[in-house]
Amino acid sequence: MSNNREFYWRRLHSLLGVIPVGLFLVFHLSLNFTATGGEDAYNNSTGVMDLVPHSLLLIVEWIVIYIPLLFHGLYGVYIAFTATHNVNRFGTFRNWMFALQRFTGVFLVIFIAWHIFQTRIQKALGADVDFNMMEQIVSNPLMLAFYIVGILSATFHLANGLWSFLVSWGITQSPSSQKVATYVTMIFFVLVSIIGVAAILAFV
Repeated sequence: MSNNREFYWRRLHSLLGVIPVGLFLVFHLSLNFTATGGEDAYNNSTGVMDLVPHSLLLIVEWIVIYIPLLFHGLYGVYIAFTATHNVNRFGTFRNWMFALQRFTGVFLVIFIAWHIFQTRIQKALGADVDFNMMEQIVSNPLMLAFYIVGILSATFHLANGLWSFLVSWGITQSPSSQKVATYVTMIFFVLVSIIGVAAILAFV
């Protein structure tokens, strides 16, 4: 019974990592990419969210973002610290991807918590989450580096997690299909990383 419960928890963890958490990440980075068009372009794009009634936006954020993210993150940390890493014994590509998935997952819990503190919590306290706020945050070189590492960790975690999702849900079963999925997800990682890094550099 315990094994069955863990099987379903892991399935839920995998699903939420793609839908809705993964979709939100792509949306969030795409929205931030509007900063490459300048301050007005970014503020106008993010300002659209202010047109949604606050109570409705809060409900949607908790149901679609925060609750799935909390479960995925906390259960992911549990998986990371209970998983057996075989990198030293079996130095294969997939074993390295397995290890990096766990390492980036733990780092992302810290990064996302800090990012929410710097933006959403500050907004709740009365600050304006706009171009100037992000410009001030990344004006510190260490904070800029922290955000770049965070973005790359998030895009890798999503891309590699998508590969695992395809395998665990039986979509890619053969070695050839898994190899194709590796190339596709790594291309996805590069493209989304470019969007994310270009977005954060636009605030510099």
